[in-house]
Amino acid sequence: MSRIFRKESVANYLKADSQLKRTLNAWDLIALGIGAVIGTGIFILPGHEAAQHAGPAVAIAFLLAALLSGVVGMAYAEFSSAMPIAGSAYSFGSVVYGEFVGWMIGWSLILEYFLAVSAEATGFAAYFNNNILAALGINLPKALQSGPMDGGVINLTSVIIILVIAVIIAKGADLSKKVENVAVIVKLAIIIVFVVLGFFYIKTSNYVPFYPEQFHGAPFGLGGISTAAATVFFAFIGFDALAANSAETINPKKNVVRGILGTVLIAVVLYVAFSLVLVGMVHYTKLNVDDPAAFALHAVGLDSWNKLVTIGALFGIFTAMVTMFFGGSRLVYALGRDGLLSAKMGKIDSKHRVPKNAIIVSTIVQAVFAGLVPLEQLASLINAGTLFAFACISFGVIPLRRRADIKNDGFKMPLYPVLPVIATLMSIYFIVMLPDLTKISVGIWLVIGLITYFTYGLHHSKLQKRAK
Repeated sequence: MSRIFRKESVANYLKADSQLKRTLNAWDLIALGIGAVIGTGIFILPGHEAAQHAGPAVAIAFLLAALLSGVVGMAYAEFSSAMPIAGSAYSFGSVVYGEFVGWMIGWSLILEYFLAVSAEATGFAAYFNNNILAALGINLPKALQSGPMDGGVINLTSVIIILVIAVIIAKGADLSKKVENVAVIVKLAIIIVFVVLGFFYIKTSNYVPFYPEQFHGAPFGLGGISTAAATVFFAFIGFDALAANSAETINPKKNVVRGILGTVLIAVVLYVAFSLVLVGMVHYTKLNVDDPAAFALHAVGLDSWNKLVTIGALFGIFTAMVTMFFGGSRLVYALGRDGLLSAKMGKIDSKHRVPKNAIIVSTIVQAVFAGLVPLEQLASLINAGTLFAFACISFGVIPLRRRADIKNDGFKMPLYPVLPVIATLMSIYFIVMLPDLTKISVGIWLVIGLITYFTYGLHHSKLQKRAK
């Protein structure tokens, strides 16, 4: 027991990460954050959640998710200020809780990052196949549009887009941020066009009832909104990926904080506005589709604008994939760096100064999931890992403050210790509100993580070897 709770040193992490190149500033991080957060979440999830769980009150679900994300974002920002290292919540957890807890957080985040990229890829494929290829008169056979669970063989478009992004990521942070910055500007402009244009086609009758009775349920009649909020956390997971880039950020004590909080603030305004306009344009019962924005514009006769929104969705989903791929590959690098996964994962390519092997493994896993597993199955699994990490990092602020050896003259979470405890309890509440199948599936994943740690990680851990 004493071995598995040994704590890693921040100094060791800083030394190991010194090979990574610091090129990102606050605006780059906000672009990466917006790139991740404003993706499949805004272009697909509002329709599904309005139809299945919350009705027009889906806007409230996004607001609740954003509020918790903002509070948790402050915890991530404090950790990033105190420890500007790669690995995000995994590395933070290894320092304040010990190696075993850090590993379990990291194992949960592998599920989050990898499946997020795969889910984004399937969303990209839906918009691209249904709106771009179809407009060109190209209809892929069913076998190449979906995986075996949906009656096909492989989702070819989703696999191809993952391979394209892998090439960009492999060229280093400089190219990634340039692509991201341009794509984010295009995406935000198109979202604003949709909100402004759609506003003039809102039917107030579509807002009644705002929170339909069939979605009421425990606790306190808020079951539908709570389940929707728990599900749409998938839309906000991008900001915690920013913390994974701390080791590649210029002046991380200030810039990571600005990146995280700026991302959450911009995201909540866009999500709530987008959701309200969407359910105002089309009755919520008709929105259970993978391309709700394009569907809504078609429904009100704005087919000429339909293609513009499709382009915005493709840009949005593309940038989300870049950020999550970036964060996931850095997490795999961090686990390899520490010996908990193969040491080959912790190797840095000398030419582009990126973790090349980690990128290759990430590409293979993400492409397999994207090619074979449907979007809804992927999205539901992501949230539990996200919320588990949220709970650990929020509460982790308390032991972090008690560490005299970790100096932090940068950002600190306000209303300590009340806010960290509230964020922890809210994260646990939303885990409880996830569908039962999701909780069972993630439970199985965590058991696999336990087995992996005790059969491989514990025996190859660099921390354990140094302690002998």
